[in-house]
Amino acid sequence: MLNKFALSSLVIGLGCFMPLQSSFAESALTLKQQLGQKLMLDLRYYCEQKIGEQDIGEQKCRTPVTHLPADLANIITKHNIGGVILFAENIDTVPQVIKLNNDLQKAAAKSALGLPLFISIDQEGGRVARIPRDVGTSFTGNMSIGATYKEHGTHFAKESARIIADELLALGVNVNYAPTVDVNMNPDNPVINVRSYGEDPQLVAKLGGAQVAGFENNGVISSLKHFPGHGDTNVDSHTGLPKVMHDKETIWQQDLPPFKEIIKNQQPGMIMTAHIQYPALDNSTFVSKEGKTMIKPATMSRKIITDLLRDELGYQGVVITDALDMAGISHFFEPIEAVINTFAAGVDIALMPIEIRSPKDLAVLETLLERLENEVKRGTLNADEVSASATRILKLKEKFNLTTQLDDEAAIKKAQLLLGDQHHRKVEAELALAAITEVKNEKHTLPLKLKENTKVHIIMPDTRKCFALQQALRDNTHTLLSFSCTSLQGFEPLSTLKELNEADVIIAANASPKQSAVEVGGMDDLADNPEFAIADQSAALESLLKQAKLANKKTVFVSLRAPYDIAQFGKFGDAVLATYAYNIDVDTDEKIAGPAFTALAKVLLGKAPAKGQLPVTINGIN
Repeated sequence: MLNKFALSSLVIGLGCFMPLQSSFAESALTLKQQLGQKLMLDLRYYCEQKIGEQDIGEQKCRTPVTHLPADLANIITKHNIGGVILFAENIDTVPQVIKLNNDLQKAAAKSALGLPLFISIDQEGGRVARIPRDVGTSFTGNMSIGATYKEHGTHFAKESARIIADELLALGVNVNYAPTVDVNMNPDNPVINVRSYGEDPQLVAKLGGAQVAGFENNGVISSLKHFPGHGDTNVDSHTGLPKVMHDKETIWQQDLPPFKEIIKNQQPGMIMTAHIQYPALDNSTFVSKEGKTMIKPATMSRKIITDLLRDELGYQGVVITDALDMAGISHFFEPIEAVINTFAAGVDIALMPIEIRSPKDLAVLETLLERLENEVKRGTLNADEVSASATRILKLKEKFNLTTQLDDEAAIKKAQLLLGDQHHRKVEAELALAAITEVKNEKHTLPLKLKENTKVHIIMPDTRKCFALQQALRDNTHTLLSFSCTSLQGFEPLSTLKELNEADVIIAANASPKQSAVEVGGMDDLADNPEFAIADQSAALESLLKQAKLANKKTVFVSLRAPYDIAQFGKFGDAVLATYAYNIDVDTDEKIAGPAFTALAKVLLGKAPAKGQLPVTINGIN
């Protein structure tokens, strides 16, 4: 067995490095081994077929992979698979996920190559976090970091990435699909918005570069996304195929600068492609599986992946697709055809190339690998390019000292001490507070001057957020306050009107846009429930705010997510604040709390100033 990587070990929990004796990337791989390294499998769910039972058939498997089934271990070993992606469903407890990851690496160690796996995850922070928020430190996200730049520079970008990297590495995760360096130019962007640092390409480049350094200097491979840019779309590529109609000048001025600068200065380990059409970069077409002629998405465009990213921008690292089960690809291509097209474009790794949910899917994986091998032999895929691609993958594993030699017991002890520790939570709280932005403050509304038994009515997207703010206000004042709550998920109009009229102060909040599939996991969630996103609450909120204004009530409006909603609701508030997040990290019978709500309460009560700056333009306000 070729296992020179065993010589290069970062032993989780012990933190010891041993240098490679020679470069594994120089070793010869068979074509099948090269192709296996180019696949990043999704092992989110798996249902094992039991002897004597019927195949699970068309029933959708929803058994989370929290331990490694023999079937999945065998395919990793047999096919020299290059990596896997974890979801929230794979993470139950710290000891459990460490054992799962170590078992995955043991399966890889048994392969003919003996190469360690990329074990990857979407742990951007903010809206997208797979580790349970009460376990790991998830922060308030990129736009909140962007809001702190004027006061704190790149401090929070570096610190949040460093902490996330430390926590991921302690769990055995070595690739993070972050940072998002899309420049959010479109207020109606349904999938990026607060996942972006802001609308200024130079700001995004600086903060993105700082996060790349924070991840990679602490042992976790970063993945810039989504090349060449997902910032000016009004379609979510999870549910459709967006098209960006920028001309080349706009693309070079707005979309590409963060990628260009970070590639030039840092050469990040990975870059993730976007399932987006960019006609100005490539207007060549394909025929979809339904027979429709369409412009190629960037993920499958050789002009974009090879000519632009590789040749013009000089990127030398590993290019990975966004998930290939997303509608931007899966609605138009059969899975195997999609993988062939991405490899032909010059992509190194296919992320989630096929669905693996039951034993019958393992045969599809065999078919995929056989088909890829045949396409190389036929010349559809260039053999030299496939070999060069595999070499890039191996060199990246070598550079980051990935290993299959892990110590479960030491890793568990270290991770239990490290994840969500007091220092990490302190930085999370500091970021949340530094980001709070005061957009408006008329009639000296803020800070709120609350006397004994002041009646505070809170309007929130749901009752949990109401309770989170209530508790945060109570925790930050000795004054006895009276609270009432309206949940925009459903309320009785007459009793709500009575509460509004009796209130001394009204705090109303909104969270927009609706959730994207990426926040709750992926396309499987859409398949389960197409209406998974929160219902549109804007009409109900506007009606309540109008009633508050008619009653001449002191009102504070709070934008909880993308601050663009201030354009609609800000006029009804005497004061307007933006938090960029509404994470709840503690949710028990005794307490509901999150860093954004604690920070919001401190600003409302005058315990801390709001020093954040809007990183996007809202009706001319910046």
